[in-house]
Amino acid sequence: MSDRHTPGSAPDSPGSPVRPYVMTEGREGADTVQLDMISVVIAVRGEVDEFSLEPEQLAILDLCHRPLSVAEVSARLDIPVAVVKVLMGDLIARGHMLARAPYTIQHPVVGRDVLQAVLDGIQRL
Repeated sequence: MSDRHTPGSAPDSPGSPVRPYVMTEGREGADTVQLDMISVVIAVRGEVDEFSLEPEQLAILDLCHRPLSVAEVSARLDIPVAVVKVLMGDLIARGHMLARAPYTIQHPVVGRDVLQAVLDGIQRL
């Protein structure tokens, strides 16, 4: 599917570059928060003024009741990653979300013994 606007199609249709531009108010990056595709985000429970947020931001908050990566949110909502990063940056700045860097080799989610058990199980298949 082409990302170019074709005559006769709605300028704010999902494949149009106009829609992402409008969602981010023309911004290409978050003002205060630097997220990458594998940053992990979660919605913060609390009062949300739904009238002060865009529909896409509300959808992000609804989806992020458990930790997800930026890429997962982008894929599930069918919104470009760059747009999701801007919208999430605004949500984080307003205190509606938290973000952290993904787990690294220095801070793995699971121990080496669990990974070895998984590898052994795969090899037995």
